[in-house]
Amino acid sequence: MSACITPLRGYGQRQARVALLGTGTVGSAVWARLASWADTPLHGRLSLVHVANSRFAISNHNGIPADTRDLLLWNSPDESSLDAVDDVLSGAGTRIVIDATASEVVAERHAQWLAGGIHVVTACKLGQGESLARWRGIQFSRVRGNTHYGDSATVGAGLPLLRTLHELQAGGDRIHAIAGVLSGSLAWLFNHYDGKRRFSTFVRAARDAGYTEPDPRDDLSGADVRRKLLILSRAAGHMLETDSVQVDSLVPPALAALAQDDVDEALPSLDAPLRERYAAAYKNGEKLRFIARLQAGGLATVGLESLAADHPLAGGTGTDNRVAIWSDRYSVQPLVIQGPGAGAGVTAAALLDDALRITRGA
Repeated sequence: MSACITPLRGYGQRQARVALLGTGTVGSAVWARLASWADTPLHGRLSLVHVANSRFAISNHNGIPADTRDLLLWNSPDESSLDAVDDVLSGAGTRIVIDATASEVVAERHAQWLAGGIHVVTACKLGQGESLARWRGIQFSRVRGNTHYGDSATVGAGLPLLRTLHELQAGGDRIHAIAGVLSGSLAWLFNHYDGKRRFSTFVRAARDAGYTEPDPRDDLSGADVRRKLLILSRAAGHMLETDSVQVDSLVPPALAALAQDDVDEALPSLDAPLRERYAAAYKNGEKLRFIARLQAGGLATVGLESLAADHPLAGGTGTDNRVAIWSDRYSVQPLVIQGPGAGAGVTAAALLDDALRITRGA
């Protein structure tokens, strides 16, 4: 197998060898986006030399054609091993791992790769959104290895949230509070739920559309939003531990205790509690939104809130994330950032944008 690599175009740009981990919805979108760069100035900037999922892997030091995404099916792939990433990315030059998985095992490798001179670009929140010790390990390792950790896709599917926090602080601003709708799936649910039809009907629709995880409890529990809030909080200078965030789950204990195969049948247990909360909000002219908050002093909460219809966080449509930032310069009226917070396309674009920044030395 071989691939033709076009000469590097553009001043100050470096070609990078890339290992793509994950061939699911997001990973496939990354691969497709790379293929779409043929005959554009971006072609050849990122040379895909390794692709793997949890079972199979293929490698080629000369490059894997980005327009043949079925290679894992017909090319006699090797058994997947994370050690193969180090082997195929060994040597000089710019080297990048793109993590499009949700794997704890892969997240544990981030610091090792960074320390070894391999840049990491990720949509996985397990690296910076769980234990503070792991977060600190990633920061230390990227300094030690003089590498970049591209995390734009971990919160807001690539919306300029983390970049804005970093740039405000680089300009001497101090972040006082953050609040927002950080889940595209929960945004979709509460933008569509009308209090008339069963909430469980909307949950099934969101799951079938790919907005939620296969087990919708992962979204409804608030665990994913907690990780995102921890990432934002730490980026804003608040070194919160995992258990510092108070999470008000939408999943009742009985539903939480079920095996995944039994969840669908039990989803109607959500209907009555959500109908009551919707009715109370509607009576006051308010809207239900699932909100993550970092308040002054470091108090962090995640849960369903009833907001006035004109509240900065009550707007948005579809899967929109909507985040307000209060700081020295935005002390009265917050800076609000809004845009699609879910979707393979925007997430893949964010991953590749981070990878391209690395080739520019940004």
